[in-house]
Amino acid sequence: MDFSYNDNQSMLRDSVARFIEQQYDFDTRQAIVRGERDNCWKQFAELGWLMVPFPEDLGGLGGSATDLLAIMEELGKGIVVEPFLASAVLGGGLVAAADSGERRERLVAELIGGELQLAFAWAEPESRYELADVQVQAERDGEHYVIRGRKAVVLNAPLADRLIVAVRTSGDRYSREGVSLVYVDPGAEGVRMTPYDTVDGGKAAELVFEDVRVPAADRLGAEGAALPVIEKIMDRATVALCAEAVGAMGVIFNKTLEYTRQRKQFGVPIATFQALQHRMADMFIECEQAKSITYMAAMQLDHNDGTAPAAVSAAKSRVGKAARHVGEESVQLHGGIGVTEELDVGHYFKRLTTMQYLFGSTDYHTTRFRQNS
Repeated sequence: MDFSYNDNQSMLRDSVARFIEQQYDFDTRQAIVRGERDNCWKQFAELGWLMVPFPEDLGGLGGSATDLLAIMEELGKGIVVEPFLASAVLGGGLVAAADSGERRERLVAELIGGELQLAFAWAEPESRYELADVQVQAERDGEHYVIRGRKAVVLNAPLADRLIVAVRTSGDRYSREGVSLVYVDPGAEGVRMTPYDTVDGGKAAELVFEDVRVPAADRLGAEGAALPVIEKIMDRATVALCAEAVGAMGVIFNKTLEYTRQRKQFGVPIATFQALQHRMADMFIECEQAKSITYMAAMQLDHNDGTAPAAVSAAKSRVGKAARHVGEESVQLHGGIGVTEELDVGHYFKRLTTMQYLFGSTDYHTTRFRQNS
């Protein structure tokens, strides 16, 4: 099977790669994380990358899951902290798939122009990774919903102009029916946000909704029928995350390989030690297997109308194991400096560790693969 990119995908990949190389070095990234300079979100819009996830009838490029790989793999190489995944792929994906009419067109246009950022609030303190486990209630009160409950680890919420919240409008806690999506203004009365920095340099928040009144017109799609759309967009985001992990693993592997060639012990480079050669070979194999299964999952999504749960979970499970192995080996082979703030290797390790649990842990996706295969 041919896993090589076509001409358009190669051009897209090269565009991101040049930006990372020329304008997004490690020091720049750290300055953004510390808040000492603005992030590069507007530049993403100017370069046209925010157009990729959206269909052509909305002004996008009609990007497939495979097209997203070309962007995400390169963003992973730079451990980029801008919320491309949280805002464009997740939030934007829900707008494009679930909303309709003039509002859908307007919001997508604002997303593509870099004027709008979104955050998708789906996880809850007790839900683990089950998308159907929604306890945040949205009770109908005339022409409004009254929302009560808590959401956890809402990626990009501190920077978001608008929240998309998964709520239960009917049914029991685990029922697949009765899950709806609504827009919520982060500054609305009754919304309490506790923002924090994540260990990998991103932004997230805990949300509490205390009798938040939202117009019924702010619902996305039909009432109680949002779960299939959520699952579809989450799988697309999961494959994109896998591609980001592949890019990060490739960089950290090469940095570790170069370090072992320079670091000397007993008068010779430690790369000449057979035991370390075996470990480096194992890391290389993990990187290549992760890349292959991620490409496979993206192609399955593209050939099955965005629905391929077994393939997605197979990729996330395999990539999670590879991320842990490659990250831990890289830090250990670098010794004490591998976990210092000044060396980028430790920051790649933090991002790879986070990726193992984002959108479902390795164990969760192993179980999900068995259930869907």
